[in-house]
Amino acid sequence: MMVAKETVLNIQGVRMNCITFGKGAKSLIMIQGLNTQSIKGASLSLAYMYRIFAKEYKVYLFDRRENIGENITVRELAADIAMAMDYLGIKSADIFGVSQGGMIAQYLAIDRPDLVNKMVLAVTLSKNNETLKSVVGNWIKMTKENDHKNLVKDMAEKMYSDSYMRRYKFFMPLLTILQKPKDVQRFITLAKATFTCNAYDELDKIQCPVFVIGGMQDKVVSGEASVEIVEKLGCKSFMYEDLGHAAYEEAKDFNQRVYDFFRE
Repeated sequence: MMVAKETVLNIQGVRMNCITFGKGAKSLIMIQGLNTQSIKGASLSLAYMYRIFAKEYKVYLFDRRENIGENITVRELAADIAMAMDYLGIKSADIFGVSQGGMIAQYLAIDRPDLVNKMVLAVTLSKNNETLKSVVGNWIKMTKENDHKNLVKDMAEKMYSDSYMRRYKFFMPLLTILQKPKDVQRFITLAKATFTCNAYDELDKIQCPVFVIGGMQDKVVSGEASVEIVEKLGCKSFMYEDLGHAAYEEAKDFNQRVYDFFRE
C-alpha cells in the first residue's frame, strides 16, 4: 500500500503545503502546473499517479506558498522551492516540472544549479508567447467574472485531446463543480505569474542534463515552445504528435519516459 504524507512547512513565516512519498535513497522534486486547487488532500491520488518513482526516490511535491504577493513571478516561486529544499536539507535532486512547474524548474536550475542533478521540463515554455497570453488571459477574465463553469470547461478543452474529451464528456458537469477555484484571487495571481517566464535568454546557464517532453497539439503553451527549448539547449526530447497539454495524463508511457531519463 502506498503511504503518502502531507505536511505544512513553515520557513521564516512562509507556509507551504508539501506531500512526500516513496522509500528511495534519491530525492525527486515534482513541481506541478497552474491549478484551481491546492495539493492539500490530494496525497494519495498524486502518489498513485506517480507511483513509478516511489521505489527509487523519496518524492517531494511542494505547493505554492500560502500568502502570495499580487505581482509574484515564476522566478520568485523558484526561490521558494530552493528555500524549501535548503530547509529540508535536500541536495542535488532530480527535478520534474510540469507546465508552470516547468517554468519554475528552469529558474531553479539557472539560479541554484547546486540543487539540480537532472531536470525534466514537461509541456512548458521558456518565454511568454501569444498562445499562453490568449488562453490564460481568457481564464483570468472568466475567473474575474465568476464564470467558473466555463472556466473549467475551457481549461479541459484546451488541455485534453478531442478523443479524451469525447470519452469523458459525461464527467464534465461533475468536473465543473470539483475544479471550481477555491481561492479566486490566488488562482488569478498564479495565472498572471505564468506571463513572467522569460528564461529563454538564460537557458545557457543550465548546467544539468535536461529532457523536454511535450505535445505538438498543445493549446496552452504551444508545441513549438517545447521545440524552442530543445533547440536552444540541444537536449534530449520527446514530443507526442497527437497529444496536447495534458499529455502527462493521457500518455500511458509518459512517466516511464521520465523515469528512464532519470535512470540513464
